[in-house]
Amino acid sequence: MKKYLLLLVSFISFSVLAQKLAPSPAAVASQKVGNTEVMIKYAQPSVKGRLVFGSKEAKALVPYGEVWRTGANEATTIEISNDITVQGKTLAKGVYSLLSIPGETEWTIIFNKEAKMWGAYTYKEASDVLRVKARVSEHAHTEQFTIGITAAGQVTLDWDKSSVSFYLK
Repeated sequence: MKKYLLLLVSFISFSVLAQKLAPSPAAVASQKVGNTEVMIKYAQPSVKGRLVFGSKEAKALVPYGEVWRTGANEATTIEISNDITVQGKTLAKGVYSLLSIPGETEWTIIFNKEAKMWGAYTYKEASDVLRVKARVSEHAHTEQFTIGITAAGQVTLDWDKSSVSFYLK
């Protein structure tokens, strides 16, 4: 019996340790905006001394002008319980992949009807439901990519020294 208990404790300890050491741990941001429940599921990559945003030539982790999964691992997803507006444009309730095209001063935020994809490797522009523009601002260094949502509907993407916000209503 002691042998089985030791084995079980070892397995649980290893599982917990493995989750803590994940290079891009899973995260969820959720908030009620008006009458709408908003939930964003994503993975949090870290800077780890790398150039995060920039040109392809500079070997940036996330090159300007290219579609990014807006996180790590599987594409980030956003689920909304009611129709909502994003930057003043209507988005029907549902689950979408939340992709982006980073730029130096402005990003394109993409809501794509293919919610299940690994990264952005199978991304098809024809499946975009909505695209909006969002301004970039300089931010204090954020080591791990983080998404936040306020009750007022501001969704903020913070990573490295960049912060990008768009608004839900």
